[in-house]
Amino acid sequence: MTRIDRYLFRQLALALIAVTVGLAALVWLTQSLRFIELVLDRGLSLLVFIELTSLMLPSFFAVILPITTFVVVLFVYVRLAGDRELVVMRAAGLSQWRLARPAVLLATLATAACMLLNLWLVPISHTAFRQWQFEIRNQLVGVLLQEGVFSQVGNDLTVYARYRDPDGTLRGILVHDQRDAGAPVTILAEKGRIAITASGPRVTLLNGVRQQVERAPANAAPGTPPLRLNTLSFTENSLDLARATRGEESRSRDSRERSISELLNPDPEEGLRDREVRRYYAEAHQRLSGPLTALSFALVGLAVALTGEFRRHGGGLRIAVGVSLVVGLLAFGLTAGNLAARDNAWVPLIWLQTILPGVVAAWWLAGAPGWPRPAPPAVP
Repeated sequence: MTRIDRYLFRQLALALIAVTVGLAALVWLTQSLRFIELVLDRGLSLLVFIELTSLMLPSFFAVILPITTFVVVLFVYVRLAGDRELVVMRAAGLSQWRLARPAVLLATLATAACMLLNLWLVPISHTAFRQWQFEIRNQLVGVLLQEGVFSQVGNDLTVYARYRDPDGTLRGILVHDQRDAGAPVTILAEKGRIAITASGPRVTLLNGVRQQVERAPANAAPGTPPLRLNTLSFTENSLDLARATRGEESRSRDSRERSISELLNPDPEEGLRDREVRRYYAEAHQRLSGPLTALSFALVGLAVALTGEFRRHGGGLRIAVGVSLVVGLLAFGLTAGNLAARDNAWVPLIWLQTILPGVVAAWWLAGAPGWPRPAPPAVP
């Protein structure tokens, strides 16, 4: 690597690190706001908040790294052109590809980083993130209960407490349990206390009433009401607040938690629907092709910044053209992904959006060989 290559690579690498880290921090801040309530109002520790939100960072980097690579390449080379540095380098005999070599090297490293993220780190971090969420919603539901609020535990259990004593005792408790289909239960209790057990959180209720609506048996006597209300007064009763007795079995794994082999060849024993199988197949191809967009978008930025006639104030136009091209490619990629998820016959569109722009940009940087050119004017 020559001194000029090191000079260009250093500017590109420093800019890429700064822009990527800054943008990832901004996205992390906006996404983590929805978890601040867990710390401020619901008693979770700051350490849990940091661990939970940090698990989202690999997904952020995998998405924004190809975009920031393009932005850095385009802006750095446009600035070099505006400062006349590219003019001097060209006058010293450097070709387009010699000028582009540091950016191509940086984009290759970014592609390798994206590949590592997509194929290994993102599935691991997303699995840990969803496991944290599951434990917070189920194993830590006692911490999440707020006084004066109807707290939803899953889709089939609602808990209300009028207020909470400093020692954690709940007073004025209402529990509506619909986990037993066709026989909902409503419990009113004077007070209660929550304990975390191996199977999940359990509340011990004191001095209350248990009401359950039951259907009459099929062999009931004529004239028996189809529904009847059973009421039971109790001094002490215990209720499991977990959504299931086996947390790990009840948590389904989504596509981002699965490896490429699992997406391409899902286990038949899972009983996935055809729609899910098609979506997993498209997800696998998106995850494989996504890292290549870092190199492809960088080549697009180079083609825009290094080709064309030099103009003193042409930097703004080049930036606008480059940004418009990549925005169009991103929109096309979203459309291709949605189409491929519905019908796998559209999967080639995913690879077309990934590879074709880079090939066209490389051809344009090479001087567009084979492109018809106007004949030079005749010399009188």
